[in-house]
Parts: sequence; structure tokens; C-alpha cells
Amino acid sequence: MPSVSELLEKGGKLLLDGNFEDALSYFDQALVLEPKNTTILNQKGAALRSLGRYDDALECFNLALELDPKNRHS
Repeated sequence: MPSVSELLEKGGKLLLDGNFEDALSYFDQALVLEPKNTTILNQKGAALRSLGRYDDALECFNLALELDPKNRHS
């Protein structure tokens, strides 16, 4: 099973390449392992925003802010 950092790295590369659906899949897998990881939530939010899923993206960003009000991990 891949680690959270591996999933985040692969998802981040896919996000930069414009493969938003595939990136989202990696971020979802990482969130299963660490559901309160604000870095993953922000990355998932970015993928969702890129897919035009603005309400879902906003949920991710808001949860990340709720977990870390200073949002140090963005």
C-alpha cells in the first residue's frame, strides 16, 4: 500500500499535468489514511476547483481552515 506522501506526490504531479480526475483519486486515497491532513484537503480542493466542482472544493478548503485556522499547510 502506498504511503500518504507517495499518494500526495503522485496526485500533485497529476494535478500539475492537468489530469484532475486522476489526481482527485490519489487525494481521496490519501484522505482515507489521513482524513485530517490539511495539505491533502487543499490539494483535493484545487483538483475539484479545476474540475468546476466549486461547492465540493469549497468544502475541502473550509475543512482545511477549520482544522488549521492559520492554514500553515497550504
